[in-house]
Amino acid sequence: MKKDVLKYLTVCAALASTHGILAQTALNYEVSALGSGASGAFAPYFIGSMNGSRIVRKGHALMDAGVSVDLDRSKRFSWAAGAEIITGYSTANDYDRWDGAWSSNVNRPSAVWIQQLYGQIKFRGVQLTVGQRDAVSAILPQELTSGDLTRSGNARGVPGASVGFIDFQDIPFTNGWVQIDGVVDYGMFTDTDFRAKQFNYYTGLLTGNTYYTYKRCYFRTKPTVPFSVTLGMQTAGQFGGWTEYYRLGTMYRDDRRGFRVADVFKMFFPIEGNGNGFYEGNSLGSWDFKARYLLKNGDALTFAFQWPWEDGSGIGHRNGWDGLYGLYYQSSNKGLISGAAVEWVDFRNQSGPIHLEPGDFPGTDLNVHTTGGDNNYNNDTYASYTNYGMAIATPILVAPVYNLNGCSYFLHNCARGLHMALTGYIIPSLGYTLKYSWQQAWGMGRKPSPYCMIDNSILADVRWDMSALAPGWRLGAQVAVDAGRLRGDNFGAMVSISYSGSFNFKK
Repeated sequence: MKKDVLKYLTVCAALASTHGILAQTALNYEVSALGSGASGAFAPYFIGSMNGSRIVRKGHALMDAGVSVDLDRSKRFSWAAGAEIITGYSTANDYDRWDGAWSSNVNRPSAVWIQQLYGQIKFRGVQLTVGQRDAVSAILPQELTSGDLTRSGNARGVPGASVGFIDFQDIPFTNGWVQIDGVVDYGMFTDTDFRAKQFNYYTGLLTGNTYYTYKRCYFRTKPTVPFSVTLGMQTAGQFGGWTEYYRLGTMYRDDRRGFRVADVFKMFFPIEGNGNGFYEGNSLGSWDFKARYLLKNGDALTFAFQWPWEDGSGIGHRNGWDGLYGLYYQSSNKGLISGAAVEWVDFRNQSGPIHLEPGDFPGTDLNVHTTGGDNNYNNDTYASYTNYGMAIATPILVAPVYNLNGCSYFLHNCARGLHMALTGYIIPSLGYTLKYSWQQAWGMGRKPSPYCMIDNSILADVRWDMSALAPGWRLGAQVAVDAGRLRGDNFGAMVSISYSGSFNFKK
């Protein structure tokens, strides 16, 4: 019997190899060990952001192991898969908790968690991905930007399924001068227990079993000519699940929405969900634009902006100059300067601080609807646009995970900031990245802070590729500083060592 099974598996492997299924690519693997520490309650801003929530807390001693098979885009049919598991020790934080009296609630990350687990298939220019995978900005340079305003890769990926183009595809009859890219993604948050452990149960919202959607559509002019333009929209949303409403230690409302197939379609093209003019779920996104110019040596100069919108009131861009505006330089050469960025991010308008729906005040003479008070990344039903407490969009706004009072909102989303980044190579095997951020924040539009809070953050990062001495090995070190009332005074450092390689299935 065992011989028959072995023979069967051998035949299957041979057939797979013949049809290019196993022979298409190599199995990549990487194992990393890292340790970090900080003087504050959490890792400094630049160490704790844009890493898929891998590093957030004050201290870590972690082992990160992953395997992957990449797509072969030269083939008509191709597949990819990946898995990443992180285990180790992370420090805990004490969050305020109300249970008839105030106390401290200890909350720390799990000792083991799945960071990524996904499978992907491609046919021609179309792909289907199922599982949990890290996200990256669809329009901004990931290694330089402060973070995309819709989906940045700052938070852990949301498990789900996405279908769309594998990359930009030529639109027929345009001779390659106009291309299109798009994706539709639906998933479900898995952070219900995390939210329950962080929440204070005194005032605010506690949500759980929430569903997620993300969509984008971009158009791009011909990228092989020196000047190319990309424009389009991203949209994301939360729907379904349940919400508990608390006031002064008492739950006064409990909404159990669950999941309905009709909600999937209502979130694709949001439509009014009740007679008071409200829409289903929480929808947000950004209008995106990028203009890129290629120099004769292949280096690229780019100007990009993103205009955020929230629940429809900002789609018509009625929120002033709110948005992200960036200038970028990128080179494929390992020179002293291979990349640079300057970004200005502003969230001070948000369509104004006033939002009035007459249905909220029955029996009064208020009968005029006023649309405003966007309250970016906060929502009166789903609390905040986060996953495991971290911002799914830009990390430049202080996320709820940092609220030791147990609040589930972005408390300082009325803010502006300057972000600068520089990256390059001192020698071909020794790379560096420098980042600086300056921020001001004034609380929320409807609940302003009594004073302006400022933060200055700095990062110095070095990476040594040891392949010349020990193939596959890399060392890394980061030092970061926060100074100011917004994030607090904090000094932190992180070191890592990793080994990577691949098994090739080709004969």
